[in-house]
Amino acid sequence: MIENKSKYTALIKTEAKRLGFLSCGISRAEFLEEEAPRLEKWLNNNMNGEMRYMENHFDKRLDPTKLVEGSKSVVSLLLNYYPEEKQIDNSFKLSKYAYGTDYHFIIKDKLKSLLHFIQDEIGEVDGRAFVDSAPVLDKAWAAKSGLGWIGKHSNLITQQVGSFYFIAELIIDLELDYDARVTDHCGTCTACIDACPTEAITAPYVVDGSKCISYFTIELKENLPNAFHGKFDDWMFGCDVCQDVCPWNRFSKPHNEPLFNPHPELLSMTKKDWEEITEETFQKVFKKSAVKRTKFSGLKRNINFLKE
Repeated sequence: MIENKSKYTALIKTEAKRLGFLSCGISRAEFLEEEAPRLEKWLNNNMNGEMRYMENHFDKRLDPTKLVEGSKSVVSLLLNYYPEEKQIDNSFKLSKYAYGTDYHFIIKDKLKSLLHFIQDEIGEVDGRAFVDSAPVLDKAWAAKSGLGWIGKHSNLITQQVGSFYFIAELIIDLELDYDARVTDHCGTCTACIDACPTEAITAPYVVDGSKCISYFTIELKENLPNAFHGKFDDWMFGCDVCQDVCPWNRFSKPHNEPLFNPHPELLSMTKKDWEEITEETFQKVFKKSAVKRTKFSGLKRNINFLKE
């Protein structure tokens, strides 16, 4: 049986690589003891802002066996999205993850392929795929699976590749070989804390979500708070500041997923172009993009806030 465990683990990791994932790590499906008090404190301090959904399914967030009955393993996967080309300088900015097709569709397809592969090669294995859309603590599982450490900006960092990648999971009822955690390599660096335009990183490893530019420009449905005027650093959807300044991201290499490539017009649009954007152009440039989440009206609201 132990031989089979190692064989199955190797099979899964090889197939994950073939499907284009950057890396794959595996951990035992069990209660996240260390995360529980941290999550509780974060929620009690209202650092989720208007993201009330973060308060739901507290137990499920911490215990994968409550999400997938009989689950034994959490297979964590990373998918690179670092772009080869970026927006021009004189532009309102868009988080790099949103340049191309919405990652939910792309990763979900890859995860389904991986699960079908496991079922075809190994037999009756039950499981579910998760891409940032269910109560799963992606970063905690990826860290537990040895794929990196959680940095002072609360994103996962990997020594060889930085942090510009998506995290996804398969939770399955198959016992496998488990990976060990890696050590933290942030050291005395405070680049992300010093650079955050809204001072959302309130202490090392603590991000007040209700002060984050990504929260304001994507999650918040109401008017943007006047107190933050002039502090958005030209970000109209998401924010990459804490990742852009992280020394580990000098190792980022461009992705090779054609679906993550942006619409040709997007990279060359100036501030003036964004200010004059029509719904027609919005639909064309962001046809299958994650930017659709904020809708045309939401993007216009963000742009107007930057102009004021």
